[in-house]
Amino acid sequence: MKIRKNILLSLALLSTLKMVSCDIDKDPLNGPTVGAFPVNAVEAEYGLLGAYKSLTLLDASSTPFAHVIDNVTDIGYARPGNNYTPAITSSYTTDNALAIKPWNYHYKTIGRVHTVLDNLENLKSSTPIEKYNQLDAELRFIRAYAYSQLIELYGDVPLLTKTLDLNEAETISRTPKEQIQQWIMEEMTEIADALPVSQAASGNVRASRVAAYMLKARIALYAKKYDIAIDAASKALQLSEGIHELTPFNSSIQYVGKDHTVGEPDVSNIFGHEGFRSSKEWIWVLEYNMNIDGNTHNQQYYAASRLGKGVAYWGPTQDFIDSFQAIDGLPITESPLYDEDKPFENRDPRLDMYCVRPGSRFLGYQFEMNANYKNVLNYWPVLNGTSTNPVSVANADQSNAARSYSGYLWRKHCDIADINSTSVSGMSDLNVGLFRYAELLLLYAEAKIEANQIDASVAEAINKIRRRAKMPEIPSNLSQSEMRKALRYERKVELAADGLRWYDLRRWGIANDVMNGTLYLNRDAKGWKKNVLTGFDENYTPKYNHAEATKYFGVQNVVFKVNKDEYWPIPSAEISVLPNVKQNPGY
Repeated sequence: MKIRKNILLSLALLSTLKMVSCDIDKDPLNGPTVGAFPVNAVEAEYGLLGAYKSLTLLDASSTPFAHVIDNVTDIGYARPGNNYTPAITSSYTTDNALAIKPWNYHYKTIGRVHTVLDNLENLKSSTPIEKYNQLDAELRFIRAYAYSQLIELYGDVPLLTKTLDLNEAETISRTPKEQIQQWIMEEMTEIADALPVSQAASGNVRASRVAAYMLKARIALYAKKYDIAIDAASKALQLSEGIHELTPFNSSIQYVGKDHTVGEPDVSNIFGHEGFRSSKEWIWVLEYNMNIDGNTHNQQYYAASRLGKGVAYWGPTQDFIDSFQAIDGLPITESPLYDEDKPFENRDPRLDMYCVRPGSRFLGYQFEMNANYKNVLNYWPVLNGTSTNPVSVANADQSNAARSYSGYLWRKHCDIADINSTSVSGMSDLNVGLFRYAELLLLYAEAKIEANQIDASVAEAINKIRRRAKMPEIPSNLSQSEMRKALRYERKVELAADGLRWYDLRRWGIANDVMNGTLYLNRDAKGWKKNVLTGFDENYTPKYNHAEATKYFGVQNVVFKVNKDEYWPIPSAEISVLPNVKQNPGY
């Protein structure tokens, strides 16, 4: 049979199938098999932890996927190449590594879940009911999360809720996205009460009741079921009281808008090792551990500056940098505080807290991209206490041919504590946050706005985030369209590099506009005049005078084809062995 012949390819979706054969099914005498596993609650928990670990295996360029995907949108830019440039030029193929990796790895995770879940009921009589229900709930949460990612990236996908026999493979077909969204929401409703309200004791690396309601709220919002999203987000917020909250920026916020001589902005108390240990903002995170084989990544090497031992593989676009408001809350095309000769002063502090721009300090070094800076300052002698003064070093961030391609870098998910292990062979076990309180607030606010149920709680949800950033509050009496624009600014800025922008552009129906035309890059760190910008649209996307902008900036032409680029291609290898699984349009 064709499927039996091709099963040796180890395809992802087929990895969820049972291998049915008199030889294959023989149970070994020295340990559990898929057929017998798990035999007790301890084994079940090991299997559960294996499913959590499986989520950490999805990466690109040794970087967790959540910190990659924003770099194929309007806010981030990756080094040009076969994996990333096709994503923004409508030229993905059905065997492109980045495009097909999420399919492969999420189905492998689902397979791991089913390895435990299929036989879990056998343990019901021998396991305390509370323990049994929690194991069941966590496994179903992981599976639902994997499907939530699959449907956003690929649309309709096969919904498997158990391991199938090999001879059932030919029956597999794609389930409508809307049906899977409904299934996820129902799953979260069923399992929520079986989960602890908080999993802070485990470092939030396991699913909690808050996380279940947050996933339900996210799915409902994306499905435009706003009343359900409001209810789920409200429950998550209520459950979060006294447990989750925004973590204030640390004292390094005083360095924003200033030059490298003053100090280095730092968000490690939220997005670094310290933050994952102590910040109450995190609701659910992926755990990495240096002591577990295969449970590390090397994202800082790809994100860091050349002087910071990295390869500057990705960074913010000029479009994103220009999106940051002035500190009076106005766009830079309208604010009297914006000075085109000092474009980084008097800006939303998150520009410097989340991004690295010329003139600032990053990972202990002055960061400059302009050719006039042949040498820059190394502050490590000061940081190490061996000198009271920095020393001059050759500026590899400008001279290296593979320096930042956008002219900027991401600061958000780098931690200076990892610099000693940052190298081509380096490893980090910095956790990766998937759900945090800031997004929960914005889920609630957006659902209320789109349902046109705008009240004081909507502005307050947004203003909690703006107050943390030392930005002025938005008024509570804005119209629906004005509130929508304010919300979309906050999602763009606050959630940047968290892996959600790709989804936002598509679910809002604006990818056709935003990702068609030109993205601007400032690799040479040239100064620019205010007239390069003509304003901002209702989604807080900057609009450029192209003739003026190209006097200062480099460009990347981007293409988005309607009825194609809403989704990525299904791996060709899967299509070849699953006759009822049809390819997405345009591939």
